[in-house]
Amino acid sequence: MPRQSRTEKIDDILAAIDVGTNAVRLELARVFPDGSLETLHTERDPVRPGEGLFTTGLMQKAVADRLVATLRRYGALCKRYGARVRAVATSALREAKNREEVVKRVNLEAGLSLEVISGREEARLICLGVLYGKPPKQRALCIDIGGGSTEIISAIGETPKDLWSVDVGAVRLSELFEVKETVPKKRLAMLRDFARDAMSEAMSTGISGLPGTALGSSGTIGAIVAFARAEGMGHATVGEISRAVDELAAMTSEKRRKRFDPRRADIVVGGAVILEAVLMHLRVQTITAVDRGLRDGILRELVRRRRVDADDHSLTDAAVAIGRRFGFGEAHSRQVSKLALSLFDSLASVHQLPASARPALEVAALLHDIGHAVNHQRHHKHTQYLIQNVDLPGFSERERTLVAAIARFHRRSAPELGHEGLVGFTPGEVRVVRKCSTLLRIADSLDRSHHQPIEKVIATLKGRTIALTLKSKLSVDLELWDLEHEQALFREVFGRPLVVHVRKPR
Repeated sequence: MPRQSRTEKIDDILAAIDVGTNAVRLELARVFPDGSLETLHTERDPVRPGEGLFTTGLMQKAVADRLVATLRRYGALCKRYGARVRAVATSALREAKNREEVVKRVNLEAGLSLEVISGREEARLICLGVLYGKPPKQRALCIDIGGGSTEIISAIGETPKDLWSVDVGAVRLSELFEVKETVPKKRLAMLRDFARDAMSEAMSTGISGLPGTALGSSGTIGAIVAFARAEGMGHATVGEISRAVDELAAMTSEKRRKRFDPRRADIVVGGAVILEAVLMHLRVQTITAVDRGLRDGILRELVRRRRVDADDHSLTDAAVAIGRRFGFGEAHSRQVSKLALSLFDSLASVHQLPASARPALEVAALLHDIGHAVNHQRHHKHTQYLIQNVDLPGFSERERTLVAAIARFHRRSAPELGHEGLVGFTPGEVRVVRKCSTLLRIADSLDRSHHQPIEKVIATLKGRTIALTLKSKLSVDLELWDLEHEQALFREVFGRPLVVHVRKPR
């Protein structure tokens, strides 16, 4: 077991696992009370998860075997350190038709929950990793060239302003155009046209407010900038990158392997072409390589979440701030949240949900009506869209999607198995959505008048029945009328009838 500092607890160790297209990486870090991180251990394995995937659409069994074996080792290391882990997969698994099968193998054989994140979530995490600690008003542009995709982020301070994920990466481009030996001028022109078209389709031209210098966070960009820049300079100009493309394309594979790490040499031409296309499209003059990126963002997110878990009011404050932005009814939303959490805590032995479901229910309850800002009709669906697209500190993109689904089912259609709103969720996630949204529906009914007539709700288990005792200060006729419409769903989801008693003040 690793030696611990005098102030360290076992849950002060965090782990970030990045399953990329070209390699798989692990970083273990200790977090201190002030939020600073100390790296304890890093690993990088050139597993090539994207090998052949962009032409076949499948991760081959031999590749999956390599990946699972590597993650099994990573999982054992994380367990030895007692680390809190977040493992993410990017472009390769995003596009693999058999990704569910691979993810299931990782879970069963390596004991890791592997999250396949979207390109936008990848870009957001890169932004957090690269720009953590930046002055709040400083503009920045981040570029990360992976094996299968390129992420581009425009930000102010640490906060992303625009996020793009373009489906062109160094491995993908190299495989599509079979870049191996010297690249003939005609084929190089095709590579450049392909990359330029990809950027034009993904991003508009003439984006205002961009700085003149970009930050490049990937190992591919670091290698290209080091090759292209003038001696003694910390950055490379767009002209130097263009000359580097020509020079790299003219090299034989043997010469490239002598100049670069062998695992990078095969894809460096494709990476340089993509970098040139991004800089030219955005009209950025120079690029500086940095040594922070996706894994740093994962760790920073884990630090944020650790603080949220230790101090729940920070999550409440963030949700309330979002609600105010959309003009929500704050008194009603806080009341529904209070009642929903009371039900969640009282019925823990009945719903048997993990503790992580509680903050998801709380935020869904606070934000369940923000869709009114778009349209009163079908506001539950507008609520789902808004939650999916706001920044909720402490929640991953997948967790935010879960919160959005809970809020979406607070009215109208019940969260039935097979409902289109639950497509793409795992069985465990469907279980959380069905149970939490049903509790939310009950809580929302208990403030149907929006006048907060109920001071307290007490839920007790009596045999096979759940008794709900309401302590009220005003008439609750409207609340009871609305609650009747939810009792059948409650019985279906929890397998127990709901009996209601009202206790009025003397």
